[in-house]
Amino acid sequence: MKRQAYEPILITDAARSQGDQLNSRQRRYIVMMAIRVACVIAGAILVGAQAPMLWLWLPLCGLGMVLIPWLAVLLANDRPPKEQHRLANRFQPRNRDETPPMSLTADERPYKVIDAEP
Repeated sequence: MKRQAYEPILITDAARSQGDQLNSRQRRYIVMMAIRVACVIAGAILVGAQAPMLWLWLPLCGLGMVLIPWLAVLLANDRPPKEQHRLANRFQPRNRDETPPMSLTADERPYKVIDAEP
């Protein structure tokens, strides 16, 4: 029987919590909406001031006003990929090891258990 080597579980390998992911996505959404507001304000100022090359700046502001909200919603709803798909194990046979992943044999134990009979 092949025994797997002991591998400690590190906290750095853990996935980010759902609350942390949600906060990150909310901050990204707010920043993108702030950029959209800046595009709206810049477009209004450019039209009011009759800026040179208005034919170039207004379409750029318009694209910012249309594309940024769309991207903001897509990125706000995006989650990191899962490790495995939940149905993956249903279609592939499982290879189970008989020993638990962290069990030690009698020789590998750091101390020996002495049976004391009363």
